[in-house]
Amino acid sequence: MRDIKERLSLLWIFVLMNYLYADIHALFDIAGRPGAFESLAPGLLMGSAVFMEIPIAMILVCRLVPFRANRLANIIAGALVTLINGFLTFVAPLLGWGHPPAYPEYLLYATIETVCTLYIVWRAWTWSRVEGSN
Repeated sequence: MRDIKERLSLLWIFVLMNYLYADIHALFDIAGRPGAFESLAPGLLMGSAVFMEIPIAMILVCRLVPFRANRLANIIAGALVTLINGFLTFVAPLLGWGHPPAYPEYLLYATIETVCTLYIVWRAWTWSRVEGSN
């Protein structure tokens, strides 16, 4: 059986790859609209950078940090990105907050990301010290 640290790290890599591919897809969509890049606020870009740094950092945290801090970091980071991603994808468009309803491909990415980060939270929550000592 694989070590839980390795599994969590691999799940964060999977989440990150989905985020990145969805972002690349979005950039191609934006590039087709005249003046679209000028409308991207620096705060939005900074927020996106901070959001993307979470799964990037968690790949290392999973492998390098001891059990207790590792477990807590996975629960907090997983819950945080689940809430942010879920809100931005599923709630904000319904409230009419500056975004049209997401295209089906973005809903697919967001659903995969949300299910995976929820699984990360659940797996970290149920992670026992016995597993952590392996």
